[in-house]
Amino acid sequence: MKKLIAYTGLIAVVSLTGCKKYLDKEPDNRTQIASSDQLSQLLTSAYPKANYILFCESMSDNAEDKNGSGTGYDFIDRINRQSYRYEVVEATPDDNDSPDFYWNACYKAIASANLALQIIDGSSNKAQYSAQRGEALLARAYAHFMLVTLFSKAYDPATAASDPGIPYVTAPEKVVFAKYERKTVAYVYEMIEKDLKEGYPLINESIYGSAPKFHFNRQAAAAFAVRFYMFKRDYNSVVTYASQALTGATADNLRPWNTELVNMQYYSQQAEYTKATMRGNLLLQEANSVWGRSYASLRYGFGTTIFTNLFNTKNVSGWYYTYIIYGTPQVYNIPKFSEYFVKESLSAGSGQPYNTIPLLTAEEVVLNRAEAYTRLNNKAAAVSDLNAFISKNIEDYLPATDSVTTRKIALFYKTSDTLSALITTALDFKRAFFLHEGLRWLDILRLKIPVTHTTAAGEVITLTADDKRRSLQLPLLTKQAGLEPNAR
Repeated sequence: MKKLIAYTGLIAVVSLTGCKKYLDKEPDNRTQIASSDQLSQLLTSAYPKANYILFCESMSDNAEDKNGSGTGYDFIDRINRQSYRYEVVEATPDDNDSPDFYWNACYKAIASANLALQIIDGSSNKAQYSAQRGEALLARAYAHFMLVTLFSKAYDPATAASDPGIPYVTAPEKVVFAKYERKTVAYVYEMIEKDLKEGYPLINESIYGSAPKFHFNRQAAAAFAVRFYMFKRDYNSVVTYASQALTGATADNLRPWNTELVNMQYYSQQAEYTKATMRGNLLLQEANSVWGRSYASLRYGFGTTIFTNLFNTKNVSGWYYTYIIYGTPQVYNIPKFSEYFVKESLSAGSGQPYNTIPLLTAEEVVLNRAEAYTRLNNKAAAVSDLNAFISKNIEDYLPATDSVTTRKIALFYKTSDTLSALITTALDFKRAFFLHEGLRWLDILRLKIPVTHTTAAGEVITLTADDKRRSLQLPLLTKQAGLEPNAR
């Protein structure tokens, strides 16, 4: 039995009108960029300061109707309920943790990256800013990738050339009421790959000072490439970049769940999980969010059925995951996020709530590589990666009894198709590990995994493999920029 511990424009109007107001004030509050340090400061705002987890987790199969009262925050409960039902989320541009808020934050980040690139291109000595150029290109690629993933149809080589994408913005806007084109998913992927390939060799961590985990360091850039090429189905590139994202022995890159984290008290674990010093974290970002205070009490979230199936049943290793589940059925949770406040100005009161979000991790890299190896028919390498993961993530790990083999996996899933069973193993490990982090939804999108949600009243809501509701609806005000909404 698992241990239970009781623990009771494109930017809405602004960017849609060309980001003019946003760019009238430099994102780092400087009137001029005159040095490498100032350019680096500008690039701290080239990452989305918003959180996708609430709506991603609510849409996934990591959510069930717990029939509770919810969080007590009307907008959070509305986003949670409408996401669970695959409805268009009704939110204002200021409702943090909503799809609209995330869309806005991504285009704000893109605007900062584009401003930095414009400054570099206008410099008489571009070479001195090569590291900043690399970071700006990676940041621009990442924000566009998350937008096209969430707001367009998942990449499919058979349809990407006709599926509507999202605007790929490559320069600071200079006019009010600029018009945009969505173009296609294939075009957006071409642009992402172009920025990724140009930016990656330029990354130089020496410019990041004491906070490299909050920037596109080399490992994080490679981890982003792994995620991108998983969606593009270029599994050779996945393997290549994964090997660059990891250092030394594979298992040594992963969080020490079964030796250190498991022995921490609730608040200590909560604080450690998203620290820059915690192994596994490759790219972190501050997000204006109330996720940390609300995810345990969501009505539609991690409940009894999911607890039983994922954590109170032995996995393919023959044993249980080491993660301690806190609370009672209404508030089951694994402590991963702590909240803090940031003042936006000197005159502000208590400030805005923020969480630190792990955007890219070594665990995702290892499990993606395991799947990629499998699809390349390298079963031995896939099994090696799966065992590296197990060695850090199950209780009382003993290699002699707990390691997996192709035979053990096939028997567990009751199939003779070992390739399929290996992929399912990697996906199941990811689903459990990334609970509360939203990444299960990315696999559901990528692989067209069906999802069924049931309400306490008995209503069954089914998301089929090609369901148009898989794509989030564009913010309502994007029509002013000439963008056609998604058909849902």
